[in-house]
Amino acid sequence: MSKYTRLLQSFTHLSAFTTPQYWADLGCGSGVFTEALANLLPAQSRIVGVDRAHHTLKIEMGNRVNITFQKADFVSDDLSFITVDGILIANALHFVKDKENLIKKLEKNFKIVSRFIIVEYEQYTANPWVPYPITFSELKNLFHKLGYQNITKMGELKSVYGGIMYACFCEKTPE
Repeated sequence: MSKYTRLLQSFTHLSAFTTPQYWADLGCGSGVFTEALANLLPAQSRIVGVDRAHHTLKIEMGNRVNITFQKADFVSDDLSFITVDGILIANALHFVKDKENLIKKLEKNFKIVSRFIIVEYEQYTANPWVPYPITFSELKNLFHKLGYQNITKMGELKSVYGGIMYACFCEKTPE
């Protein structure tokens, strides 16, 4: 099991899905976290990887999870997928200045329950690689403000670039 799958592993205890799921991985890059999520979803699930740069992802990962790719900027483009069970944003939210409006925009893509898995760096200071950092405390406040009832830190991992990376599960059920 990869260190990234271990970082997300408590997601299975928080969600307890037994039927196939449809998720989006926004800012998927080469698919490191796409594969970590695929290892945790039920068999026959699907993930659409979305990134501004073209990437060739494996067509099947993890537990027989089908993978497709969409070239798009998830912040400014309209996304072609609809009604997903969840959205993963791993090490990409720190490129977004207006996080609140992005979350609100993405909420229209959920079937019923809004579910995010966010992976970010626990840092306060911006740099060229993390221009708009968001600590776990700030992320928790943002999702709480947007009405999310379940905001759970799933784990932490030392980053190869220094510091700590955290994973968070955020869920909002309809009122």
